Amino acid sequence: MNILKCNATVHGPVPARIAPTASPNQRETPIIRFYFHPTPNPAKVALFLEEANLPYEAIPVDTSKGEQHTPAFRAINPNGKVPAIIDTDGPGGKEARVFDSTAILLYLGEKTGQFLGSPQDRPELLSWLLFIASGLGPFSGQAVHFQFAAPKGLDYAVNRYRREAERHYQVLNDHLEGRTYVAGDTYTIVDISAWGWLDRASYVRKGADDPLASFPNLKRLFETVNSRPAVVRARAVGKEHPFKKVNDEETKRALFPSNYPAAT
Repeated sequence: MNILKCNATVHGPVPARIAPTASPNQRETPIIRFYFHPTPNPAKVALFLEEANLPYEAIPVDTSKGEQHTPAFRAINPNGKVPAIIDTDGPGGKEARVFDSTAILLYLGEKTGQFLGSPQDRPELLSWLLFIASGLGPFSGQAVHFQFAAPKGLDYAVNRYRREAERHYQVLNDHLEGRTYVAGDTYTIVDISAWGWLDRASYVRKGADDPLASFPNLKRLFETVNSRPAVVRARAVGKEHPFKKVNDEETKRALFPSNYPAAT
């Protein structure tokens, strides 16, 4: 879906991201307000929104500046993380907030009836979706943190999280033997969820020339998803917004507040 760009932040109103060619009726369609930063978990939601052709507005939340900790955003996600959405046409026609990328994928899948596989696939879909949510994703994130953000000399932590991330890679790689997709015979939210973190494999496996080479089935899955036209559009979300890229003290305190004493 071709969408209009917006540069507003969580602090102000944002115009709806609607297809430029939309009819007047389409422009009145209730939209999804999508709060994001260009990191793996929001990327999953961006991909779903583009795949499902849902009208949405993208609202940047600059986590390096601490915008995720503002009262305005905490009212949307009490955990102070992105992604989060507000569905302006939620249950009963009322606005509904949804936070956590896995919850959002499930919610939007059920709302639209898209990318959920067949009813027979449901047990596998839920199992692998939560495998990614509780295993592959968090361990990948910690592997990246300890290799790139943590102080030097924490060799045990680097080894622990990188090897656990690789173990999760292997589990999913073995499952994909003889399969095109993770759950059933069709592309689902599980594949979307996996893509978000596999896209950062070069960070998870720091120094590897081809980080997915040891996991050929996983590499094939990533390339299959990554070749979809919606991926190009999802990657473009927020490209025009000047997110902070300097890793200074403000950034560290914004991203890792629990490392610092609570403000008094």
